[in-house]
Amino acid sequence: MGAPKTGTTWKSRRWGLSRYSLAGALCGCAALALVAVFALGVDGGSTNRVRAVAKTTSPPTAAKATASEAKAARAPSSAHPGAALSTQAGADGGGVHTSPSTHNTPGVAVGADGQVVATEVPDPEASKSFPAPASVHHKAADTPSKAAEVAVAPGAPSDAEVRRELQQMRAVEREARRQTQQTLKTVPGGGSIGGNGTISPPPGIPAVVARVIAGANAITDFPYVFGGGHGSFVDNAYDCSGSVSYALAAGGLLAAPETSGSLESWGAAGPGKWITVYANAGHTYMYVNLGSGWMRYDTSGRSGVFASRWQPAIRSNEGFVARHWPGL
Repeated sequence: MGAPKTGTTWKSRRWGLSRYSLAGALCGCAALALVAVFALGVDGGSTNRVRAVAKTTSPPTAAKATASEAKAARAPSSAHPGAALSTQAGADGGGVHTSPSTHNTPGVAVGADGQVVATEVPDPEASKSFPAPASVHHKAADTPSKAAEVAVAPGAPSDAEVRRELQQMRAVEREARRQTQQTLKTVPGGGSIGGNGTISPPPGIPAVVARVIAGANAITDFPYVFGGGHGSFVDNAYDCSGSVSYALAAGGLLAAPETSGSLESWGAAGPGKWITVYANAGHTYMYVNLGSGWMRYDTSGRSGVFASRWQPAIRSNEGFVARHWPGL
């Protein structure tokens, strides 16, 4: 074997490659390495950016509605008080939310379950409700369900008991008619009924209506304090919506106190057969059908600080929304 030719190396001849081929292969490897490093760097940066965004971005929360649209009442029937009067919707009062409080902070309303409900605007008829001065104190009311127990019928009676009850019922009917005639006479100084300020649930009315009447009777002579009856059903003074809320709760038609503005959307639109609530952003009252006529339950127009909320006079419903419980 002779000596190698000039211009070649022993290693290049050993691998069968020239030095130019080796240089080209090395350059190609270097280029591939650079591409790989660049690709890894871009991907890592994207991952880091995604992680950074994930850490700094909080999950979205569902928006909560803070106001409800007031619903206009349908035209009242001719048998309902104020049928010829307007029942146009008042201002919407269901929107503002605030912190819990009692009636010592006027305008604040909190549900019995602790949930904050709409704040009531100042009652435009407060001056007609004989607002109680700070020196006036009244015992606290029972719960609405306790107040309603006076209207709950006993269990199924025997035949003899039925006959006795029929006789008692006739006597009660006669007494109820007599009392109704008496209570239609109002106390001087306002529109409140006389006597003890309560009315007797007439025979033949639905049990739920009798319980509403019993609840209304339980606080009928309580003082008026704006915001009263909103921190809890159990209170020693009640404003207009606190009074109506208490009575409705006694009938199982309300779970927590509501403001007059939120009562604009209570139940269904229009007047009812037995109970109709009239409400706007600042004031509310209700009518109850006693069979012989309608009786108004209203803080406005009473005859004194401790006068009854029951009033036989029909008032203008202008600017109020009529609402009723379906079926009632």
